[in-house]
Amino acid sequence: KERLTRQRFWNYGNIRGATVDDLAFLEALIDTLSARYSINLRRIYCVGMSNGSYMSYYLGCHSNRFAAIGGVTGSMSADLYASCRPARPLPVIQISGTKDPLNPYKGNAGSRAIEEVVKFWVKQNGCDTIPEITFLDNRNKRDQCTAERFLYTGGINGNTVALFKVIGGGHAW
Repeated sequence: KERLTRQRFWNYGNIRGATVDDLAFLEALIDTLSARYSINLRRIYCVGMSNGSYMSYYLGCHSNRFAAIGGVTGSMSADLYASCRPARPLPVIQISGTKDPLNPYKGNAGSRAIEEVVKFWVKQNGCDTIPEITFLDNRNKRDQCTAERFLYTGGINGNTVALFKVIGGGHAW
């Protein structure tokens, strides 16, 4: 992580002029852990929240070390979306609130809309373009949120892409 303007963040491709190579750092971390411990290198997963979500997508686009990736309250930058060429199909899960003030569900000038990001990964995985939609139980009525799961199946190697759309949800786990 790099510190600029007193805020730590993952550098998913020259963010704010940062020069730290977080991709190399995370791949070196995998190498170090696998040298010290018996881990299954085919079952390494990455999920991140907010800026970590962007980093997770960056890893999916630029590394072949992960079995699946996930994003929570984050998206793909416009630049990453345009340049992403995954080495292979990669299952994805995305969890986003429709009222996220920091990473808007409908995107903004620097980030793609969540549903565009999901469609990108659906295409990369060769999934069916029509999802199975499930309305999830509303277990916490006080938060004034509901959730729907959009599951895209039939992908290469059985891969799926899942979107959990939190209606009314903000920038939170």
